[in-house]
Amino acid sequence: MREPTGTHPFAPFEWMLSLRYLRARRKEGFISVIATFSFFGITLGVMTLIVVMAVMNGFRQELLEKILGLNGHLLIQPLESPLTDWQVVADRVGNVPGVRLAAPIVEGQALASSPFNASGVLVRGIRGGDLAKLSSVSSNIEFGTLDGFDQGQGIAIGKRLAEQLSLRVGDNLTLVAPRGAVTPMGTTPRIKAYKIAAIFVIGMSEYDAAFVFMPLPEAQAYFNRVGDVTAIEVYTDNPDRIDTYRKLIADAALRPIYMIDWRTRNATFFGALQVERNVMFLIVTLIVLVAALNIVSGLIMLVKDKGSDIAILRTMGATQGAIMRVFLITGASIGFGGTAFGVLLGTIICRNAEPIRLFLSWLTNTNIFSPELYFLSKLPAEMNAGETTAVIVMALGLSLLATLYPSWRAARLDPVDALRYE
Repeated sequence: MREPTGTHPFAPFEWMLSLRYLRARRKEGFISVIATFSFFGITLGVMTLIVVMAVMNGFRQELLEKILGLNGHLLIQPLESPLTDWQVVADRVGNVPGVRLAAPIVEGQALASSPFNASGVLVRGIRGGDLAKLSSVSSNIEFGTLDGFDQGQGIAIGKRLAEQLSLRVGDNLTLVAPRGAVTPMGTTPRIKAYKIAAIFVIGMSEYDAAFVFMPLPEAQAYFNRVGDVTAIEVYTDNPDRIDTYRKLIADAALRPIYMIDWRTRNATFFGALQVERNVMFLIVTLIVLVAALNIVSGLIMLVKDKGSDIAILRTMGATQGAIMRVFLITGASIGFGGTAFGVLLGTIICRNAEPIRLFLSWLTNTNIFSPELYFLSKLPAEMNAGETTAVIVMALGLSLLATLYPSWRAARLDPVDALRYE
């Protein structure tokens, strides 16, 4: 029997029937409940995916900016002989195209103490001009100033360290290094008090509580490194092109050096973040999958309930394709509507992540997203257009796939079998 000629695909009557099927009558209340749960399930899944991915992206980006804003993209250390020619090497490396800053540093651990408390710190000796170019520090001075830093006006410490030791600008901070002067009785600790000239806030609690910046000549004297430096921190215009810069820097140094880039120094940390991000994506995707399966069950029940309608439509000349499109539109509308609503809610939450965190902290009387645990002082959320698009495509694809079998089953019913199916 030849298939009757129907109207063009997605004709107005197909949309009308589909939307009418979405408005369940009293006897179809259970189907309506399933459709509602499917709608909110997809909404919740899409919203959660967008929020989770945005927070993970923001977390990684913030940490990357904080870490690379303070530590160099490439660390140059000496081979065979100490870096007594550090000034010449730094000048040559600084002239390499793409290198923003080559900063010689002297670094060592010490115990910082005050009359009230003590804490282990990382002391970094650096030139005043180089410190001024580190915007993560120089642009975030909360108290005091870096003016006259090279002239020995004082040291710069993080705000959390200042709070732990109950110190302010102008107070003295005592540093104790284990390796000091060599005497006939052995090596004695080096103890010296320094005036606090500036207090900075990087925004990463671990750095704000552990870093002490000192003028380079003073650090060389304090750590017994007069004439040489520990390493040279290199900052580039694009950290992702560090492999290109490695060869240029090695050629420009004109001496044996050992180089460690930021990816190697932080490989474990950022690798763990990437694994956690991928696992969270897979777990939350299951919410969308469950909601899509609810669409399947709801549509199968709807097809069973509308058997007589299918028989009448086929008798009146509706094609199998038209019947299939009617139920396809019905199921897809749930998925498309849930996806759109989920994207809207996810975007709103991402745009207001920090106020929402503060409100929830106040409501529950707990410290959500503790800086001591997560290193950052606020909850970051950065939406990525590519990832958001991937979430939308995934949700729409699952919703569309969920409608295919029930729609195909409805289209395969002929008028006589449809009446029996009823």
